[in-house]
Amino acid sequence: MYLGIDIGTSAVKAVLVGENEALLAEAEEALAIARPHPLWAEQDPQDWWQATVTVLGRLRCAAPRAFAAVRGLGLSGQMHGAVLLDAAGDVLRPAILWNDGRAHAECAALARRLPTLGHVAGVPAMPGFTAPKLLWLATNEPETFRRVARILLPKDYVRFRLTGEAVTDMSDAAGTLWLDEARRDWSDDILAATGLTRAHMPRLVEGTALAGSLQATMAQALGLPAGLPVAGGAGDAAAGGIGIGAVNDGDAFLSLGTSGQYFVTTGSFRPYPEAYVHAFCHALPGRWFQMAALLNGASALGWAAKILGADDIGALLARTEAAFSGRPARPLFLPYLTGERTPHNDPHARGVFFGLAPDVTREEMVQALLEGVAFSFAEAQECLAHAGTHAASVAAIGGGSRSRFWMRLMASALERPITLYSGGAKGPAFGAARLARIATTGEDPAAVCRTPAVAEMIEPDRNLAAAYRPAFARFKRLYQALKSEFRTD
Repeated sequence: MYLGIDIGTSAVKAVLVGENEALLAEAEEALAIARPHPLWAEQDPQDWWQATVTVLGRLRCAAPRAFAAVRGLGLSGQMHGAVLLDAAGDVLRPAILWNDGRAHAECAALARRLPTLGHVAGVPAMPGFTAPKLLWLATNEPETFRRVARILLPKDYVRFRLTGEAVTDMSDAAGTLWLDEARRDWSDDILAATGLTRAHMPRLVEGTALAGSLQATMAQALGLPAGLPVAGGAGDAAAGGIGIGAVNDGDAFLSLGTSGQYFVTTGSFRPYPEAYVHAFCHALPGRWFQMAALLNGASALGWAAKILGADDIGALLARTEAAFSGRPARPLFLPYLTGERTPHNDPHARGVFFGLAPDVTREEMVQALLEGVAFSFAEAQECLAHAGTHAASVAAIGGGSRSRFWMRLMASALERPITLYSGGAKGPAFGAARLARIATTGEDPAAVCRTPAVAEMIEPDRNLAAAYRPAFARFKRLYQALKSEFRTD
């Protein structure tokens, strides 16, 4: 039995997986984001910990015998978040999240100091990454910066509470900007450029390696075996890849959760910072990946449901599908509610409905929103193509993949078949459980990281794909036309 815990942005999710990889129990607990100022996004790490305790308690109640027999624990989580600890191990301030855009000026400063940064760290400096956040802190909260003794990522803070160890894995470290991706080691030059040293960093391990063991007091409180092995784990993108077996060169998937990722595994480090493509370490030794990162995924649909007064998102999608005419929606939607990373690197970008008319219905607006997110993925696909990466087909994971209607639109916008796997919505947590198994048993990762059973293959609609091409071109032109206007708010 193995546990996988995913410290997400909108929820903490946990799965209990049997020896045959059957899902024995799952649980999740919602989280909230604080936005105290424009461009800011923060969470209290204590909320992650309390949610972790809650979901583990639910798994224990759902499958008590299996829970007590757990052999290993793995962690996944939202990437890039800055969790700042003092010398006593106490949290100094709320964590600054991946979708926080305050550090845009610091990114420019970092780029001037280190012109080759993108080819070492796998991506240019962008506000969401951890390193610019610390530069912002040094300027705007200098007293707090002086007290920083250790910097952790979200999942690694939970690990710290479980094991007492400050450790991260290569894939999550990759998203800090402090990692030399080719060497899979901290870069002293990049650390120095942000006023830090290796002493501030957690210990590095591969995602398949042991990273510590459960402290006795934690084991007793949680009802888990004392000394339970805890794996290195992975950032959520890489953990999603592990969960669906995207571990070989060319394996591709898109993740449609709070944010979105278009992910392709590579057998070597292949940076292409010019298109804001992320080239990061994978959770397996000797593997990397290229990824286009989108800041607005299924969270855009949640926002629309709230604005439209729809308490049941499933029912809203069903009504939208029933009203679907087989043609693109007349309005266009730019989904940049919290800015955008690939391909724009624009924290100021915002969401836009364009082309509204008196007879536009609520269902057509929702369709436009679904298409806007799909067009963002299509633009990400273009960026990957510029980087020399082409995927003939893609898999889909994340909460948004539960909507077959959305996946039909997505497949047509991408002009690629989309594969849906059984249990794909729980991908990162399931991937974390797989990493726990490998770290505990020493099994060959290739034997463990198999693709799950195919639930459905969704083919593009040729007529819709053809109709989407001019709509997609208008989508790209609309952002360019409004780009300068976003900076006036």
